Amino acid sequence: MATSTNKTAAFGVKLIDIPQVYVETPLHPENLTVWCALWAGGIIGPYFFKNDEGHNVTVNGDQYRAMITNFFIPELNNHDVQELWFQQDGATCHTARATIDLLKDTFGDRLISRFGPVNWPPRSCD
Repeated sequence: MATSTNKTAAFGVKLIDIPQVYVETPLHPENLTVWCALWAGGIIGPYFFKNDEGHNVTVNGDQYRAMITNFFIPELNNHDVQELWFQQDGATCHTARATIDLLKDTFGDRLISRFGPVNWPPRSCD
């Protein structure tokens, strides 16, 4: 919003208008969490994590498992994917016991993850 002020000097001479500009910025920028899967046949996703009101959220284990169950697995079923390996990093929502159990049920021994059948190496650069 820009406003200007008119000021008259003591001798009746009009001073130059000086605009005053106010820029509103949020205290904290909005975060965005996006997930996708890469495989030889292409990309599955992107999937944007949002709450029921449509606002971006930080992902927790329940939201991650809901995405795997309601988005990723149905997408995999739409492709001719056999013997697929699933790899993920050691983020807390990825390694919750319920998440690992879901992924083991889906991928069996073809899971590369912390606490998975094939352990994700600590401090991995991947």
